[in-house]
Amino acid sequence: MAEQTTVGIVSIGAYSPKGCMTAAEIAAASGLPEWVVRDKLGIAQKYIGGPDDQPNEMGIKAALDCLAQTNIQPEEIDVVLCTTEEWREYLLWTSGIHLAYEIGATNAWAIDVHNRCATTVSAMKMAKNMMLADPEINTVLIAGGYRVSDFINFKNRRTTFMWNIGAGGGAMLLRKNWPRNHVLGAHIITDGFMSKHAVIPASGTARFPTPQAMANPRGVTEEDFYFDLVEPEAMKERLNAVSMDNWVRCVDEALRKSGPKPDGAPYTKADLDFLNMVLIKPSGHRDMLARLDLTEEQSVYLGHIGHTGEQDAMFSIREGLKQGRLKDGDLMAIVAAGIGYVWAAGIVRWGEEKIKD
Repeated sequence: MAEQTTVGIVSIGAYSPKGCMTAAEIAAASGLPEWVVRDKLGIAQKYIGGPDDQPNEMGIKAALDCLAQTNIQPEEIDVVLCTTEEWREYLLWTSGIHLAYEIGATNAWAIDVHNRCATTVSAMKMAKNMMLADPEINTVLIAGGYRVSDFINFKNRRTTFMWNIGAGGGAMLLRKNWPRNHVLGAHIITDGFMSKHAVIPASGTARFPTPQAMANPRGVTEEDFYFDLVEPEAMKERLNAVSMDNWVRCVDEALRKSGPKPDGAPYTKADLDFLNMVLIKPSGHRDMLARLDLTEEQSVYLGHIGHTGEQDAMFSIREGLKQGRLKDGDLMAIVAAGIGYVWAAGIVRWGEEKIKD
């Protein structure tokens, strides 16, 4: 019988700018007590971009960091899936083409992909499917930058769940039949009921912030160029009703799609060893750990880095390895969500396969 094709993570890369905003500074800007920012919102500090920290440039730095950890040359990359957010150097621009060129991936074609903070899981699913379907695609780079912190208004209490948003870049290199860190199943759920609930009012064709609109007293205001919740109560009620259940469903379905273990049994939540969780408030993080029957030592909390959107997945891997919490043989669930609304989970067998007793 022919050997089954696998896709593995070769290396990951990350980049954070030098600028930081502390819990005390957020408290001063927002009027909330510092302990609320630190303990309730989970923000010890977050990295923020300076004048030279352009989004795609941070993605390039993360990609170079990723490639520096392997002997694979950039010319060997077949596809670049660029996850640089829509807030970037220019409108109507394909960031991936620029990123591929700057890192020397001269034989790759590139495309930008966006699914908000669930983009990395979505891109991993796309990359694996591409490699399984196309015999000429063997190496895929996922990389991008994030600077959505520019759109946070600390005077708007409706958006406190977004105050942890920071800046940085992340990258992940995947290769067909790589012997380690196999990407297994993935599952994604969307709910269009909330597709327009969290938006930046003046940011697109609906209300573009032209000089004329800004000058009109009834036109665009400065506050319109920051995130806001259009229907905060409706969104809150919907999220409270479905969010955690959708995350668990994504994990269950991703485990089901991961195929059988070496002993032939299906994967279940009991097999999980590490939670790679998008940065949310501490109580939600603990709730997710409890639902997966994991301990706080089987995850990392990124409250000292901030929420770097879809790049959180790479920061969690880096921090998990650094702290000794992500180990060879571990089964990792990468769990993410994005406004719109989307929930996603991907399963990765880190290192070599481990058969539990």
